[in-house]
Amino acid sequence: MSIAQVGDINIYYEIHGEGEPLLMINGLGGNMTSWFRILPLLSQEHRVIAFDNRGAGRTDKPDIPYTMEMMADDIAGLLDAIGIDAAHIFGISLGGMIALNFALLHPQRIISLILGCTRCGGPHSIADDSGARGVLDPTRLQTMTVEERAREMFPYRWSQEFIDNNPEIIEEQIALSKKYPIDPTGYTRQMEAANTHDTYDRLPEIKLPTLVIAGDTDRLIPIENSGIIASRIPGAELVILEKMGHGFYTEARDETSRIIMDFMKRNSPSHKPEK
Repeated sequence: MSIAQVGDINIYYEIHGEGEPLLMINGLGGNMTSWFRILPLLSQEHRVIAFDNRGAGRTDKPDIPYTMEMMADDIAGLLDAIGIDAAHIFGISLGGMIALNFALLHPQRIISLILGCTRCGGPHSIADDSGARGVLDPTRLQTMTVEERAREMFPYRWSQEFIDNNPEIIEEQIALSKKYPIDPTGYTRQMEAANTHDTYDRLPEIKLPTLVIAGDTDRLIPIENSGIIASRIPGAELVILEKMGHGFYTEARDETSRIIMDFMKRNSPSHKPEK
């Protein structure tokens, strides 16, 4: 558990495991506890850096305009503070948007790029459904308890079968939500940054090994967005998980970790292809 001073903020981060570095970037309003199911698996073979974005968790939450470039530069500063030249980058949702901007601004800092349930932004993005837009409205944070908010989001993250069959995971998620509740100011500032995100025209500039992964029933960021990204980044791999939603990395953690670790292994600087 550590704090790094990066530019105008202090960033909370943790490092788990040993091996090639893997930095994971959270989604809108999320903090590093969102990785509670998959992090133990990924850290078996990698040095995993999990952190809280500006505006969330235990990182500072300045009430100033945020931009995607600013949040991408936060990552570069965090890697500098830890002493890491380059890492595998895994971003989900808003974190995937940040990862795309990081790839365009700091490509030399990336070993491989993994983009989960995210969008390129701008007019080429496919919008979420009206219900999803409603639950993401920042004003709802002011009118609901932390537990009410968490329970409202569960059907947008996971299948009903997963929710019904895993009450212990549901209760653990609620407890974590109460421990580090979403900050309304930080959430709003992050959303403002997401609304300015548009990388469509520049995606072909990304020449990095790239994996795009998402669930086919995602109601928050429809699956078509992943197809658009994968079609625009040269050589990108696209993996679609059946009957999975926005929180596929929690619900299908075993399959997701296997896919991600295989991708990172194949694109490791130390990997030697079989003859």
